[in-house]
Amino acid sequence: MTLISGISLMVGGIGVMNIMLVAVTERTREIGVRKAMGAPRNAILTQFLVESVVLTAVGGIIGILLGSGISSLIHAASKMPTYVSLWSVILGLVFSSAVGLFFGIYPAMRASRLDPVDSLRYE
Repeated sequence: MTLISGISLMVGGIGVMNIMLVAVTERTREIGVRKAMGAPRNAILTQFLVESVVLTAVGGIIGILLGSGISSLIHAASKMPTYVSLWSVILGLVFSSAVGLFFGIYPAMRASRLDPVDSLRYE
C-alpha cells in the first residue's frame, strides 16, 4: 500500500510541476515585463512557489472534503462507525502543500532566471 501511495504522490507531484512549467511558458512575456520593470528574481520565484502551494492545498482541501463525504456515506449506508481525525486532516493538508512546494521549485526557479530581453521577444 505504501508503494502505491508513493507512486501516486510522485505522479501527482510531476503533474503539478508540468502544470507550473506550462504556466511559466504561457506567462513568459509577463515575467519579462516584470523583470524589465525591476522585479527581483526573488519576487518572481516566490510568486510561482505560492501558486504551486495554493494549487496543491486546494487539491488537498478537495480531497479532505471528498474523503469525509465518502466516510459519511459509508456510515449512513452500513452503520459502520467511521472517524476522520483532525490530525489526519491537518497532516493531509500540510503534506499536500509540501508536495506543491517541492515540485514547484524547478518551475519557479526557471521563471525567475528568464532573461527579460528574450522574454519580451517570446511569442
